[in-house]
Amino acid sequence: MARAVVVGVFVIGATSALSRWQPGASSLTPIGFAWLAATVLTLLLVHRFPLTLFLVASASAFGYYTSGLPGGPVIVVPTIALFVLTRQRGPLTAGITGASALAAAYVVHVITTRSFALETGAAFLVVWLTAVIGVGTAVRYQLDALAARRGQADEHRHRLAEQERLRIAREVHDVVAHSLAMINVQAGVAAHVADRRPEQAKEALLNIKAASASALKDLRATLTVLRSGEDKAPAPSLAQAGELLDHARDAGLTVDVHGEPGDLPAPVDAAAYRILQESLTNVVRHADQPGHVDVRFERRAGALTMKVRDDGRGTAQPAPGHGLRGMGERAAALGGRCTAGPVDGGFEVCVELPIEGEA
Repeated sequence: MARAVVVGVFVIGATSALSRWQPGASSLTPIGFAWLAATVLTLLLVHRFPLTLFLVASASAFGYYTSGLPGGPVIVVPTIALFVLTRQRGPLTAGITGASALAAAYVVHVITTRSFALETGAAFLVVWLTAVIGVGTAVRYQLDALAARRGQADEHRHRLAEQERLRIAREVHDVVAHSLAMINVQAGVAAHVADRRPEQAKEALLNIKAASASALKDLRATLTVLRSGEDKAPAPSLAQAGELLDHARDAGLTVDVHGEPGDLPAPVDAAAYRILQESLTNVVRHADQPGHVDVRFERRAGALTMKVRDDGRGTAQPAPGHGLRGMGERAAALGGRCTAGPVDGGFEVCVELPIEGEA
């Protein structure tokens, strides 16, 4: 609406002013005023019907210029309509429509003047048509490219947010699942021996206290990262694996460790720690009466292999849950792989993590 008002004021005002300066020109009559106003009003719906209203505006402007009324910049109206048509429908449609309008104008010219000769204004109309379509096409492509870049940026932000959400979910799951599994086992021990062996019940309660304190510490660190937006929390490391093994032993398992992981890059070190933590948690929670766990580290050129095997009886292939899925995601994120399934006499998790820079 505002654009139509501005264009209307400009066209009518300029036409009225030019009529006073043009030699032999009459002043703008009410008919001419209404004609110009009706032409300008086509801009109100040009975005909905650009092709139709371009033809209407062009026919109206052509009729006005051939009517003998004072000349003026009414060509601005079909120019805007042609620009909008190019933006919305593309240069091919705009070119065909514009050429058709020029051809129709030429036919009318031949019928009314009975002459096939072209006036100098015809060259101007061709240049005008080409220029408007060229500008409209450039703007169309520029806006399309800008929209594509915005779409890619939005998709990238969404992907990063999704990756961060999954990372946080894995961290919280690993911390909570491991700690609660140990607390659950120790609570069961305490309840079972509370009357007969109070010393063992007290030891189980102390283990519960230690496990819950460790879980709260890790959760506070994770929440601090979420609140601050900066990853300042200490990264988990296999250097802290002794705590995980002690928790497993407190739950009644015997644990043997074979081999050494050696010095690892921080991402590999953190992923191996979390996978070991989840593996031990699954032994405590899901294995059928396990008694022993073997943890094996093998350092080969360019990779770390870690195997966690228990002796739970009658273990079947588990349905993929958050824990197994999380282990696989951690390994895949580093270009490695993680497999988990029943073996003869128990269940085994095997993970291979590549180490960059080693050959």
